[in-house]
Amino acid sequence: MVKIADLKKSFGKNEVLKGISYDIKEGKITTILGPNGSGKTTLIKSVLGLVIPDSGKIIINENEIKNKFDYRKQIGYMPQIARFPENLKVKELFSMIKNLRNQQANEDYYIELFELQEFIKRPLRYLSGGTRQKVNAACAMMFDAPILVFDEPTVGLDPLTLVNFKKHIRAELKKNKTIILTTHIISLVEELADEIVFLLEGKIFFKGSVQQLKSQEQENNLENAIANILIRKKNK
Repeated sequence: MVKIADLKKSFGKNEVLKGISYDIKEGKITTILGPNGSGKTTLIKSVLGLVIPDSGKIIINENEIKNKFDYRKQIGYMPQIARFPENLKVKELFSMIKNLRNQQANEDYYIELFELQEFIKRPLRYLSGGTRQKVNAACAMMFDAPILVFDEPTVGLDPLTLVNFKKHIRAELKKNKTIILTTHIISLVEELADEIVFLLEGKIFFKGSVQQLKSQEQENNLENAIANILIRKKNK
């Protein structure tokens, strides 16, 4: 579904991506991990078309995305912090996004899933951080896109909403969707990730399953396995 080939990107003298190659599998949750500055955000934004790589290719559904825009309709994106027009009501935001994408949407389902009924006529500026995150999630998922990209999606979600969110992610997998997740919540990685891509200084340090990473680092705990990697890197 998503193929990344020898992707490179620099900002001035700062080389952020140093030849990333990876096939993100359809019907799987791929979690992109790494410390701050490792290149995670630049990689995600390259897939979304928000950053233009210096070289390399990104191929989605057998088509290279360079200089193309329509492919974005195949992606639902939930940023860590969504910047909404503060004067709009929630229902007006949904209408605006539907008009921009010119696609059918199932917002009613997500309004119910995330319990947004009582907020639908409220201006966004009056919503709490957690409620805004629910709106953010609904905007990302209501178009039934085959590719879903979640950047720290659980920030601000209450426990019940988090449970519903994870249930829905599993339901989306049954539709054979491609899901890309970035998070610092290790328990979420252990619970959901089929594949891990661990970036360090713009390169892929590890790719494989949670269990494979634990085995490589001879740890039963994923958090300790990741800590081992970072400690070794720091001591070099």
